[in-house]
Amino acid sequence: MPDNDLSQPGRRRRWLPKVQVDSETFGVFAEAFARFMGTAKFLVYMTIFVIVWVAINLIGLFGLKWDPYPFILLNLFFSTQASYSAPLILLAQNRQEVRDKITMDEDRRVAEQSRADMDFLAREIASIRMHLGELATRDFVRSELRGELREMTERLEKLHERS
Repeated sequence: MPDNDLSQPGRRRRWLPKVQVDSETFGVFAEAFARFMGTAKFLVYMTIFVIVWVAINLIGLFGLKWDPYPFILLNLFFSTQASYSAPLILLAQNRQEVRDKITMDEDRRVAEQSRADMDFLAREIASIRMHLGELATRDFVRSELRGELREMTERLEKLHERS
C-alpha cells in the first residue's frame, strides 16, 4: 500500500508544540483577574495610566513622544486588553455557574431530606395523637381522683359518725 492512501486516516501533524495548562490554576487566575477588573481600584489605575500616557505623548515630557495623537498604540493596548479580558471573564463566569449548580443541587438534596424528615415527624405526631386519644388525659384522671377522694371522705365521715 502506498503511504499517501486517502482511505486511511493519517497522522496529525503538530505545527506548534503541545502546551500543558492546569485548568484549575488557570481558572483561579481567571477568577482573580475578573474580580480585579470589576473593582474601582482597577478603574482608578486605568484612568491614571491613560492620563499619564496622553499627557506624556501630547506634552512630550522628558522628550518622550512615542505615540502621537490619535494614540494608535494606546488603542492597540486597549484592544489587546479587551481581547484577553473578555474570555477570562467568561471563564470565571462559567466556573461560577458550575459552583452555583453544585450549590443548588446540594440545597435541593438538603431540602428533600428536610421534607422527608418533616413528613416522618408529622406521621409520628399524628400517631402519638391517635394513641393519646385512647389514653386518659390529666384532667380526666384528676376528676376521677377527686370523685374517689369525695367517696372516701364520705365513707370516712360515715364510719366516724357510727363510732
